[in-house]
Amino acid sequence: MKTKQLVTNSLLLAIGFLLHYITPTLGLPMQIDFSLITLILVITLNKSSFSTCLASGVATGIFSGLTTKFPAGLAPNIVDKILTTVAVYFLVKLLDKTVLSSKIKVVITNAVGTLVSGMVFLFSALLLTGLPAPFSLLFTTVVIPAIVVNTVIGFLVNTICIKYRRWEKWMIKKWKMP
Repeated sequence: MKTKQLVTNSLLLAIGFLLHYITPTLGLPMQIDFSLITLILVITLNKSSFSTCLASGVATGIFSGLTTKFPAGLAPNIVDKILTTVAVYFLVKLLDKTVLSSKIKVVITNAVGTLVSGMVFLFSALLLTGLPAPFSLLFTTVVIPAIVVNTVIGFLVNTICIKYRRWEKWMIKKWKMP
């Protein structure tokens, strides 16, 4: 892995960690997981390296688990992020073989990634620690709004990253940097 790629991944995961830390709960001891947006972006940027994506998923799971407002949420977060990483990685690989526009791919990836993450988190929390409310209530009041929010914010973040990459390439070409 190149140093630039390592720094980019680290910064994205750190931003996701900080946003996850400061995000308030939604009435219940649950919060929208903004670290997932950055994880999905890291997976999209590193789709050629499964090991990098998996390491990012483990790191995000640990960070999310340490900052979660969900009681005993460390283990469910780690399980959730690892399984979500695998699912999103293969979804990105599958979508690369389609003729869909990149914007549609970003929307699909963020929506499906958040759905998988939410369901895996709730199911693993149910099995490992128990849920503070019924599964169906938590799914409709937390996971569905998170899908909408993460899809919109993920789309905006991805758009900003694409514009930054274009600007960066222009600067390198203009200044003839290596």
